[in-house]
Formats: sequence, structure tokens, C-alpha cells
Amino acid sequence: MTRIATLLGGLLLSRGGRRMAGRHAGKLALATLAFELWQQRRRGGAAPNARPASRRRWSGRRP
Repeated sequence: MTRIATLLGGLLLSRGGRRMAGRHAGKLALATLAFELWQQRRRGGAAPNARPASRRRWSGRRP
């Protein structure tokens, strides 16, 4: 996160950077989120072989 904060801080200091960040704010936010998730998975935030809890599916029949 510190790399992104440094990069965005530098961007926002310049006039052209502020203009660019204003135009592409949504894309920057999405890219930041994707980068965060990528780093979290790379660090092993979630167990890689963990299976989600199984749920019973509704068959459409009433008991």
C-alpha cells in the first residue's frame, strides 16, 4: 500500500496529475483494490486449499 500511496501522492502534487486523477478516479480506485487483493493472496491471506462451507441446496420440494 505504501508504494501506491507514494505514487498517488506524487501524482496529486502536480497540476496535470490532479487533472488525470480526477478523470480516472474510478479506474485508479479499481486498480488499487485489485492490487491490494493480489498482494493479500500472494501473502497467503486465505488458506489456498480451504473449501467453502457446504450449503444444502433447496430441491424445490417441501418437507
